[in-house]
Amino acid sequence: MSERGLYQGSGIGLVDDKGRVAIPNALRSTLAQNAPRPDGKDGGTIIIAVHETERCLIAYDPAYVAVLKKELDARTELSRGADGRIDYNIKRDLANGESVPFDGSGRFIMPGFPRFHAGIKGHAFFWGTFDYIEIWDPRTLVDTPGLPAKMISAAQYHCMEKGIAL
Repeated sequence: MSERGLYQGSGIGLVDDKGRVAIPNALRSTLAQNAPRPDGKDGGTIIIAVHETERCLIAYDPAYVAVLKKELDARTELSRGADGRIDYNIKRDLANGESVPFDGSGRFIMPGFPRFHAGIKGHAFFWGTFDYIEIWDPRTLVDTPGLPAKMISAAQYHCMEKGIAL
């Protein structure tokens, strides 16, 4: 694979008691392209992590790990003080992803802690941000100040389409 596809689109998925959810069609094909199974069968690997600043998750393909590490290495080096010490919390905070398999229908199980941290229970809203996918509890997203109006409107639209009360 020479270049990663970019994640664009949005959607909502039902989350069961075990944390199973399906990646919406708008994002699934890009994920499948970026993270194919080595045996050529449908499905692949998705990495789920807690977002750096927001009360949501980020999901990305394994190739993005190298991009993220390079960014964190640069940020860590910039944190080096006059005494030569670095801020170890940069990587502690952001290197928290868990690899999980997804099947040909895009279903995967959200790991327990990230799901708990983001407050995701019955539904998950997915939003592509080119490099990764954000996964939100819809109510949390709508109640979070400072998010783009289009993103909030998309969450409200997908909930309305599925009959989900916010």
